[in-house]
Amino acid sequence: MSKLIISKMDISGQPCMICARTEEQHIMELQLEPDGKESILNNIYVGQVDKIAPNIQAAFVRFGEGQMGYFPLAEENTIIYSASRTGNAPLRPGDEILVQVRQDAMKGKLPALTSNLNFTGKYLVITTGEKRIGFSGKLTKEEKGFLGRWLEEGMDSISLSNTDRPYGIIIRTNAAQASRDAFLREYQYLHYLYDKTAVKGRNRTCGSLLYRSEPFYLNAVRDVYHSELEEIVTDQPQAENMIREYLSAVCPQEIGRLRFYDDKLLPLHKLYRVETAIDEICREKIWLSSGGFLVIQQTEAFVSIDVNSGKYTGRKKAQETYRKINLEAAREIARQLRLRNLSGIILIDFINMENPDHQEELFHILQKYLRKDSVKAKAVDITPLHILEMTRQKVRRPVIEDLRDLTENKRTTGNL
Repeated sequence: MSKLIISKMDISGQPCMICARTEEQHIMELQLEPDGKESILNNIYVGQVDKIAPNIQAAFVRFGEGQMGYFPLAEENTIIYSASRTGNAPLRPGDEILVQVRQDAMKGKLPALTSNLNFTGKYLVITTGEKRIGFSGKLTKEEKGFLGRWLEEGMDSISLSNTDRPYGIIIRTNAAQASRDAFLREYQYLHYLYDKTAVKGRNRTCGSLLYRSEPFYLNAVRDVYHSELEEIVTDQPQAENMIREYLSAVCPQEIGRLRFYDDKLLPLHKLYRVETAIDEICREKIWLSSGGFLVIQQTEAFVSIDVNSGKYTGRKKAQETYRKINLEAAREIARQLRLRNLSGIILIDFINMENPDHQEELFHILQKYLRKDSVKAKAVDITPLHILEMTRQKVRRPVIEDLRDLTENKRTTGNL
């Protein structure tokens, strides 16, 4: 079972909202946002093509208040809304298109934009990218059956048929825990958002913000599997009110899991040792309970993780020793990827094992831990040099980049 901890704390002298997810008394995921800085991730804008770069098959699109984003030309079904021409056509400078921020700016790179707009709820996602109906792979055949029938009822209620449906629908894992009324209510609300943004938003002026994503901590409440959630704890009155309103509207049966923490003697972030997790994120070396350790380094091209035997002094044979350390390392690596929000190509140099069965066991154990990640992550292969290759989807930038920005802001402010 997991807990969501939502609080505020000073980091490098700057107040920040933090949202931590704990499992078995360990912080598994951590997000933070400095006061006065709102994320643009998942926001939807009327963008304008600034220039085309054929050599990298991309367009640079201006959106919001003069911000620039990267838009891949390979995207299909990009509809142009410029006054001079509409419809599907090769993009050119000056064209207006609706874009959603699908990836934060990272390592000096521009935010990534998409014209495949997603409207995400707790139970459903409406997407303009594909018009099919999809189901989470974690739903059973029986669950898919009654949820599919509920969806048909929802489309009937707004006089929409499967043939004239202008968007795709994905039914999420949490839908299995929803009541029929809550499911239908959320579908109707997401359809309203789609109509307001993707249809009526076409008439708004260039640069307009059509849809603002909810606060990041509310997204965390929305996306967590409620069958695995024990408690939501916050000491922030505004956050408590927003979460209570959200749960009342979407899943009132879960309100009992929300708790306001008001102990003035021990701050919430200290109770759950958030400072310790932040210190851990800033370190390259992570010790394992067996005496081994990990060295985690992020380069421009990939994330490198080295597993070392360290102080391990087990009495068994060397190969069994290496197996034990590698299996422990696999669990901790999966946690560190979530905690630090590392993504892209990840190369792991486990301790070499001669037994092919041990290698296969390690590969499958790592995959098992990766399946618990809310961000799509996949172990790909073990190379002839015994390097395990894996990937993790890029969505938000690594937590260490947020921490470095805070440190740099403190240094710059201190020099003024």
